[in-house]
Amino acid sequence: MNIKLVLASLIVSLPLAVASSGAAAKPGCLKGAAVGAVGGHFLGKHHVLGAAAGCAVGHHMAKKQERQQQQQAQAQANAQAQANAQAQAARNQQANGRR
Repeated sequence: MNIKLVLASLIVSLPLAVASSGAAAKPGCLKGAAVGAVGGHFLGKHHVLGAAAGCAVGHHMAKKQERQQQQQAQAQANAQAQANAQAQAARNQQANGRR
């Protein structure tokens, strides 16, 4: 009985795995899917639903972290540009004062 159940679940999940192979390439998807599958398994054998939800949440969190890193890099670049502009203005004032 168990062998038939395992084979049936493999046959059903194989097309899902092939169809979602593009989703697995998304950042955070594999990690989220693993956590979701384990959580879904312990919450009543809903490991496939848990994996799908975990993939979506993991991808969302990875994109959120990526956006934060981009904003921090942009803020650092802006601060560096402002410091360079102030240094250039100070050099210009010194050059004008020497004349």
